[in-house]
Amino acid sequence: MREYLIPVCTRHDSLKTGFELGSEKLVIIGQERLKMEARANGPSVNAGRVMDGPTNPMVTPLLTDLYQFTMAYAYWKAGKHNDRAVFDLYFRKNPFGGEFTVFAGLEECIKLIANFKLTEEEISFICETLPGSCEEGFVKYLRNIDCSDVEVYAISEGTVVFPKVPLLRVEGPVAVVQLLETPVLNLVNFASLVATNAARHRLVAGKSKMLLEFGLRRAQGPDGAISASKYCYIGGFDATRAYGSSLFITNVDPLSKLMFVLLVSVLCCVLASNVAAGRLFGIPLRGTHSHAFVSSFMSPDEILERSLHRSDGSSTCEDFVSLVQSWLSKIQWSKALGNTVGETNQSELAAFTSYALAFPNNFLALVDTYDVMRSGVPNFCAVALALNDLGYKSVGIRLDSGDLAYLSGEARKIFQIIEKEFGLPGFGKTSITASNDLNEETLDALNKQGHEVDCYGIGTYLVTCYAQAALGCVFKLVEINNQPRIKLSEDVSKVSIPCKKRCYRLYGREGYSLVDIMTGENEPCPKVGERILCRHPFNESKRAYVVPQRVEELLKCYWPGKSGKVREELPALKDIRDHCIKQLEQMRPDHIRRLNPTPYKVSVSAKLYDFIHFLWLNEAPVGELQ
Repeated sequence: MREYLIPVCTRHDSLKTGFELGSEKLVIIGQERLKMEARANGPSVNAGRVMDGPTNPMVTPLLTDLYQFTMAYAYWKAGKHNDRAVFDLYFRKNPFGGEFTVFAGLEECIKLIANFKLTEEEISFICETLPGSCEEGFVKYLRNIDCSDVEVYAISEGTVVFPKVPLLRVEGPVAVVQLLETPVLNLVNFASLVATNAARHRLVAGKSKMLLEFGLRRAQGPDGAISASKYCYIGGFDATRAYGSSLFITNVDPLSKLMFVLLVSVLCCVLASNVAAGRLFGIPLRGTHSHAFVSSFMSPDEILERSLHRSDGSSTCEDFVSLVQSWLSKIQWSKALGNTVGETNQSELAAFTSYALAFPNNFLALVDTYDVMRSGVPNFCAVALALNDLGYKSVGIRLDSGDLAYLSGEARKIFQIIEKEFGLPGFGKTSITASNDLNEETLDALNKQGHEVDCYGIGTYLVTCYAQAALGCVFKLVEINNQPRIKLSEDVSKVSIPCKKRCYRLYGREGYSLVDIMTGENEPCPKVGERILCRHPFNESKRAYVVPQRVEELLKCYWPGKSGKVREELPALKDIRDHCIKQLEQMRPDHIRRLNPTPYKVSVSAKLYDFIHFLWLNEAPVGELQ
């Protein structure tokens, strides 16, 4: 019987339990129990690995198109499999009708490359799948494939990027690099699209508003949800409300473990107490209750445990429910509120009171289950004032329906009246969170109407990238055995820029970036204060001289292979997020505005421009008129 060890984060970290499925056994083990057994059993079999594998266990060498393996076999048959190739990964057009993109997904690419190795079971499956017979020599070749001779140069994750500029340059044996094409594109396309979508929402919302990612239940499957949480955070969101668990699968044959992903996900939802994205990536977590929690209560009589300690522990309020009721009565009789507060929904009040007893330091109430102004807000205020008596400060309210601009304004007025009426400094600034299928257009409309929302919870339109389904990154051969190659097309936007290149960002006097320029690998680096001619790659009339005040080289070595170069360390997620925010601040406002943004200039050096067109003419067949 084969045994699959699944460490999880649970309330009961000493847990260890097994499930038998035919000839397979799934063992779920708590993290602390795993650590104890590891100490008893000695060093881990993975102790010598360069870095952990990709977050998703399905990201293996088999996560690729069949034609990558058919090409690898054809390369091998032709004796070309070790030819030194250079591929560029780039995109052709910015998404969402904008003029910028945020690059994301690099860390997962490097983790894939660092752990790229085929198992015997995977090799057997490949040989069975390939058309025709598979020679033993190719099987031996597959056994020895890894990325030890591959070099990866990339722009830092979280950087604002533009069309045609390589996000990654991958060099190595052509057959190996070809096998990396599909998984690398998969890891970069969605990540960059989501990060860009998040950044656009951040720009519309403004720096002062808190943004929460609410997309788990609407995302395209578990991996779409986990990835979206990570890359929304990079793009500028503050926290996630994704519910789930942390799942790590180790010491398991990658092909076989795919059978268990769905089962483990279900089991972990039962056993786990932590949110998956927060646990995996360290993303801050925020959350409150749902409408179901509110409507599950019938009356305050259902609350059995009514006592609540003061925040400093000095004494105990034995009947918190009665304290809430007394405050509700004061609000109802308040002259400052003009006697506008009548009878509120008592089941809602019971739910709020119960939630406050459970989380007195984090009381945030969903106030639109019955009626926002007649019930939800007054009930929240009664509970919040009772908590205040015991030294606690409520977080605020959430609006999930209705006219968000109007309701937030009216709620704010009540908070401010109560602050003055009962002498509660700061109560008028109680946080108001809004959700309900928000998107860029909604945020922009709220800004124009005027509102009192402090925090937005955004889900469906954010994580599904509703406005655009894909970014459209491509992976093109630009050089082989030191010979530059070009891909031509009748559509000029699809013509590739040949040869191994260096890429720079040139900054002007005001600190904003002016232009990105690509040069040949052996061309001198642009220098501060020296004039350089920047040319559009394909339009001969578009050219300009630039005198840069700062020059930044974009491509850095993240996987050196056998080159001996120093490898750039992968930064922490929060550092990537900070880098993204700083990058957006360095962009000229007209390049990143939502409506009619100014296109950012991407150029090539004069020498590279001449070479592109020389190679173009050299490779394009000459027609003949009869």
